Amino acid sequence: MKQIPAAVFKAQCLTLMEDVRSTRRPLLITKRGKPVAKLVPIDQPKDDFIGRLKGVFEVVGDLDADPPEEWESAF
Repeated sequence: MKQIPAAVFKAQCLTLMEDVRSTRRPLLITKRGKPVAKLVPIDQPKDDFIGRLKGVFEVVGDLDADPPEEWESAF
């Protein structure tokens, strides 16, 4: 894990946060050589309900078209 002094973190805060986000590697912030904080990336967001079945099935035909005159029902 990369370590960085608090003064350097203060001067480069935004750049270091972006680095942690993009590399997904935590950063240990030290003061006088002793750890005081750890900057870690947040968990990846979970899959949204919308789009969950993408690639599982295929829609054939036009869903917006009017239904045929004779409509069959299972009931």
